[in-house]
Amino acid sequence: MTSLDTVRGDLALVILYLNKAEARDKICRAIQYGSKFLSNGEPGPAQNVDKSTSLARKVFRLFKFVNDLHALISPPAKGTPLPLILLGKSKNAMLSTFLFLDQIVWAGRTGIYKNKERAEFLSRIAFYCFLGSNTCTTIIELAELQRLSVSMKKLEKELKHQELYKNEQYRMKLQKSNERRLALIKSSLDIVVAVGLLQLAPKKVTPRVTGAFGFASSLIACYQVIYHKTRTSPVPLYRAGHRKTRSMSLSRLLSSPWQLLPSPGPAKSK
Repeated sequence: MTSLDTVRGDLALVILYLNKAEARDKICRAIQYGSKFLSNGEPGPAQNVDKSTSLARKVFRLFKFVNDLHALISPPAKGTPLPLILLGKSKNAMLSTFLFLDQIVWAGRTGIYKNKERAEFLSRIAFYCFLGSNTCTTIIELAELQRLSVSMKKLEKELKHQELYKNEQYRMKLQKSNERRLALIKSSLDIVVAVGLLQLAPKKVTPRVTGAFGFASSLIACYQVIYHKTRTSPVPLYRAGHRKTRSMSLSRLLSSPWQLLPSPGPAKSK
């Protein structure tokens, strides 16, 4: 592969990533909380960036509450214990409420909704929903990690002297375990962020602490977006002007990402 192909591949990955509204939102979130960390709640350019980016992010989340509303009314996975089902549905309900109320907050800050006091009140309710949803996520991830640990130990006993990492089922469980650990870290960080935004412990969770934890969780979210989407999602490939859809592994994507871009079609006669 020539250096030009390498550059094309890198740019293709960037385009693929930035084409996702979720990815742009998470990048803006990292900028927002990075600015909050720098400003420490004091007036200045960093605080202006924090506020303007926070307002801009709300546009990316318009009607996003539908995603969790759909998950709320969808049937749970088979074999999931009832307590985890209830926690999952509670998480979906609170996150959907947070995203819905966030739209009213956006309308209030842009001047569409005139009642500013009501908008601020709804903003606090939204943050409490955000806190509750992340608390539910943390409990769910802890429980799921425990379930995975039990099943992996059982599989280790069954395999005995065989190579564990050559067993596909064991590798899948290990991969799920790593994903859930990352999700657990992120939800734990976001709990601290919610506490800081609600000012429930202003002496301990200062704006700088809130910014640091928010920036860290945003970086994790940025990674999760590209990792999950490119690893499992069907990705369109364009070869000789024909579109084919297939599931692409991350290694294949990284080896030839330029295939994701549409090739220029035949010139149209005028």
